[in-house]
Amino acid sequence: MTNLKFMMASMVKPGVFRHVMCRNSMYPRSGVLRFPVADEQVFWSEPYAEYCPPSYTAPHIGGQVWADAPLPSETIQPKWNQNDGQVNRESFHGAYEVRDGLPRNPIGRTGLSGRGSLGRWGPNHAADPIVTRWKRDANGQIVANAATGKNILQMVAIQRSDNKLWAIPGGMVDPGENVTVTLKREFTEEALNFTDKANMVEKFFKEGLHIYSGYVDDFRNTDNAWMETTALNFHDEDGSQVGQLELVAGDDASNVRWTDVDGSLKLHANHSDIVRDVAIKRGAHW
Repeated sequence: MTNLKFMMASMVKPGVFRHVMCRNSMYPRSGVLRFPVADEQVFWSEPYAEYCPPSYTAPHIGGQVWADAPLPSETIQPKWNQNDGQVNRESFHGAYEVRDGLPRNPIGRTGLSGRGSLGRWGPNHAADPIVTRWKRDANGQIVANAATGKNILQMVAIQRSDNKLWAIPGGMVDPGENVTVTLKREFTEEALNFTDKANMVEKFFKEGLHIYSGYVDDFRNTDNAWMETTALNFHDEDGSQVGQLELVAGDDASNVRWTDVDGSLKLHANHSDIVRDVAIKRGAHW
């Protein structure tokens, strides 16, 4: 896991990828409208003299132990682009710029400055476990798609309580926490109900297939704070492990289910792109 930051997938590259979810919209749970940003105005390298985004940091963030202090500040100077104590301020996309004491979104303009509802200035690191099994019929036989002839994957998806979109059951990496611990913790908190299967679950999450590390096109992103994730696939090949456990939605989810994986799947942020890469790596239908 120590080399994950050097294994970034190619789906999101600064100067190439244009975020969609965090532009030209009302910021969630606020009355703040983002400053308009057209496709050709996203990249910082493109001149945009009229760009004047409003600044917004959600009031509930103030004083929270998991959140940074207000910036800019004469007394607080975060260590950008490195580990700052137990807080990881490195981006999977390399060194980001710092302007006027604030980090700048490596993908480009979002139409909003400040921190929004995110806890950290700069990258906010999450972990997303994509838990999969093969779809099976009543006789236990793997089901293939009639058109492609490829086997159909199923994944565990949760329905987020904030925007009601289906998503990978991930969460934030705690300060100083190993991402593998986050992956197992978030999945068990958000999607599982088990009592006597702790050893099996522990073993199941020992090793996963690395899928992606990088920027997330999240609706909470701003010019100065953004989401990044590490996504690993944990696959139950014969459906005898996590594939048999009861799924129960946790506090942060409205619902949870096994979902068929294919090209029509609509998920939160760029989760569909991540799941597509799982299907490709597993040789499954998409």
